[in-house]
Amino acid sequence: MYPPDPVARVRAVAAPSQRRALGALFLLLALAFGGIAFAAGTAKEWIIVGAAAAIALWLAALAVRGLRS
Repeated sequence: MYPPDPVARVRAVAAPSQRRALGALFLLLALAFGGIAFAAGTAKEWIIVGAAAAIALWLAALAVRGLRS
């Protein structure tokens, strides 16, 4: 016999964790923005340096969280 609720027959399956992949992606993006900040520093474009460095630090923090476990 069928259970009263058809959803009750389906088991919950955990989705595969992609934390390490996201951590690696954020690390790559942080390095890219760090390079942009460095290049902007050599061109003396200080607004771009500040913005790129802030984004690089933010992405690096996300990368640390994603790669740590």
